[in-house]
Amino acid sequence: MLNIIEIFSSIQGEGKYVGYRQIFIRLAECNLNCAYCDTNFKRADFCKVENFAGSMFFEKIKNPIGAAQVAEIIQRFNLEVPTHSVSFTGGEPLLHWKFIHEVAEKIKNTGLKIFLETNGTLAAELSQIIDCVDIISADIKLPSVAGNYFNQHREFLKIAAQKDLYAKIVISAETTAEEFDTAINLIAEISPEILLILQPVTPVKNVRAISAQKILQLQAAALQKLKFVRVIPQTHNLLNIF
Repeated sequence: MLNIIEIFSSIQGEGKYVGYRQIFIRLAECNLNCAYCDTNFKRADFCKVENFAGSMFFEKIKNPIGAAQVAEIIQRFNLEVPTHSVSFTGGEPLLHWKFIHEVAEKIKNTGLKIFLETNGTLAAELSQIIDCVDIISADIKLPSVAGNYFNQHREFLKIAAQKDLYAKIVISAETTAEEFDTAINLIAEISPEILLILQPVTPVKNVRAISAQKILQLQAAALQKLKFVRVIPQTHNLLNIF
């Protein structure tokens, strides 16, 4: 049983799989406090569940919820709208790796891929479920907006690299050349073929938007050491969908 914030069907709005249809399982709690975070991941008395895949109308189910019930909702959504993958997001989903493993086991015959959206700091927890995860979207946090987690990211990427992995760096006006270079060296150390997504921050709180010129400068710097570097903003904000 677990406290879940919401379950819904939508398109992936960020990164390599932007535009793909997914079922999102948003889990409560996070181990970080990023300045640009725009997500409410506090524990809730009720979980919001779409009444039909993609309807954007919700009903409330009393928390906590068991893995069997979550698996049933996933399978129903997949019948209503054929879906690429199930995204476990948060908060930080790896705080609840046992629950993810339990749900993944219950839906393993559906053909749905398991997609993990993570802050990339919990290597030990990832190692517990690496066999049941298909795709990993791993944030690389920059000290200017999130604190220094480079050592944790290094250990995380070593494990994640055996799967369909891409790294993501949120870049803002606060991003410095020094911290960005450290992040790029870290990724290249694991493998220069890891796809890197540069995500211009959606301005929130005191975090400022990055200029177009600086975006291009950072991408150019990253391409000196990594083979694949793309710039992709948060598209769900542009489309005004979840």
